[in-house]
Amino acid sequence: MKGMTTNMRRKEIGMLQKVGNLFTGRDGSQGRLVIALSLVVGLFTGLAAFVLKFLVEEIEDLLTEGFDATQMNWLYLVYPAVGILLTSLFIRHVVRDDISHGVTKILYAISRKRARIRPHNRWSSVLASSITIGFGGSVGAEAPIVLTGSAIGSDLGKRFHLPPQTLMLLVGCGAAGAVAGIFKAPIAGLMFVIEVLMLDLTMRSLLPLLTTSITSVCVSYALYGTDSMFSFNMDKPFTIDIIPACILLGVFCGFLSLYFTRSMNWFERIFARLQSPWTKFALGAVVLGVLIYFLPALYGEGYSVISQLINDTDPSVIMHNTLFYGDNSNLVIYLSIVLLAKVFASAATNGGGGCGGVFAPSLFVGGLGGFVFCVLWDAFFGMDSGTSGFILPKNCVLFGMAGLMSGVMHAPLTGIFLIAELTGGYELLVPLMIVSAISYMTINIFEPHSIYAMRLARKGELITHDKDSAILTLLSMTSLIETNYLPVRPEWDLEKIIIAIENSRRNIFPVVNQANKLVGVMTLDSVRNVMFRPELYHQYKVSSFMKDPPSVLYMTDTLKEATAKFDETKAWNLPVVDDKGCYMGFISRSGLFSSYRRTLVSFTAD
Repeated sequence: MKGMTTNMRRKEIGMLQKVGNLFTGRDGSQGRLVIALSLVVGLFTGLAAFVLKFLVEEIEDLLTEGFDATQMNWLYLVYPAVGILLTSLFIRHVVRDDISHGVTKILYAISRKRARIRPHNRWSSVLASSITIGFGGSVGAEAPIVLTGSAIGSDLGKRFHLPPQTLMLLVGCGAAGAVAGIFKAPIAGLMFVIEVLMLDLTMRSLLPLLTTSITSVCVSYALYGTDSMFSFNMDKPFTIDIIPACILLGVFCGFLSLYFTRSMNWFERIFARLQSPWTKFALGAVVLGVLIYFLPALYGEGYSVISQLINDTDPSVIMHNTLFYGDNSNLVIYLSIVLLAKVFASAATNGGGGCGGVFAPSLFVGGLGGFVFCVLWDAFFGMDSGTSGFILPKNCVLFGMAGLMSGVMHAPLTGIFLIAELTGGYELLVPLMIVSAISYMTINIFEPHSIYAMRLARKGELITHDKDSAILTLLSMTSLIETNYLPVRPEWDLEKIIIAIENSRRNIFPVVNQANKLVGVMTLDSVRNVMFRPELYHQYKVSSFMKDPPSVLYMTDTLKEATAKFDETKAWNLPVVDDKGCYMGFISRSGLFSSYRRTLVSFTAD
């Protein structure tokens, strides 16, 4: 039985390699194969986005249908807890792996795992997040679907035995297709990969990314129609007199992004200190249930509230099932409380055992923040009678969404194009650019990394947009080790040293004991003065000539750490040992940088 399985596996690999050869040019280029795979990734990510959105909407409609808008509903206390419980049990007993913080996991896979993502992420994040969000979890579906898309790309790349740099490109294609498919926003998908995930953008990578994004969007069009995600009608266009207000809104969004990022990290650290999963569940369920009970706008992703603000819906609809229902004058107070509480609701959802991302929460907080800012601006500066398009609250909702995404994710281009594609509001492109740029510059003073990247940056594991680290990640410590250095023993006399020198092509000799543990190094120069004096052959031993190496490399070291040791010691060769101190070989400075150069050329080839 085992032999049959092995033979079937060999046949499968052989078939995949033959298919790969059909797309491979005579020069060995894998360009056509990558284009074909990027199209397949687009198809699957578009379908995955549809399934996720469908499940979320169906579960939410089923649970909330028939709620009385005039009264508070006690089921809001129950549904989120049930969703978190079901999700946490699914993750612990079925998936048996941590699938939270999807975008951070992709960055980690690029940094440490050579873009290899576990296969279960192709489906586990979709199921877990649909349960969490459908039952009211106050998170977004975008990060889980991005992880799903990246896992699809990684899995296809592994099946065709593609090199690491191509595997990274397919991971990026999966992420681009996921964002493009779930938002019907192909340019935003491309921008998201460039700003948040991709190590570098060349002409070689641009076409596969575009192919995946367009394919995924076409799948969404076929299943959902071609309408934008939000219905938006332009009443008044942009005029130059609102630029000062746009700048101020950008600063406001920058500080709101800072509040969002630091508050979420603070609350997540509280959950991280709790050891028992049941304690985490209890805290998350209580916090989330109470917040949604009093503030139902926090239920789920919150896109319905954004849509209502954009379409000038009666404020009483937004305040359904709340203590504020029936008094429209309290809308700004209500929305201010909601936007401040959204951060804690999102952190409680994930901290308690749910699965979701911060993509939707950032858009939600940004939209509400833009609306509140506009109302306060008009109240203080009396611009209600002006002709500026900016004073329209629905315009400010869009500006705020772009500003928060720019600040929280450090992705201004993604924010600009996503909001333009979500609404079709391309006529507002200039104010979107102003608000996004100012928001990004504001938060960058306080937080140099996005909410996704800061977890890895604290550990020194972030390589996004760092080409040196990216290239070193593609290299393997094992592949650089040279083993043609002849070991010698400390007790050997000069006569044995001469024999070793005659049999070696190197001028460095690792000194090892009987257990093969490195105790020092000996150079040819240290022996040169006595090696031609036979009368001294039995008077000197290896221990007389050996010395400590300038530094030692460990098999667990990253090549970035190895490069730092070469720079610090100015050495040309450094010995490598395992975790027990046993000698493994040497790595040379010239070998390291030759491999770096070859990989760099391959990595950046158009």
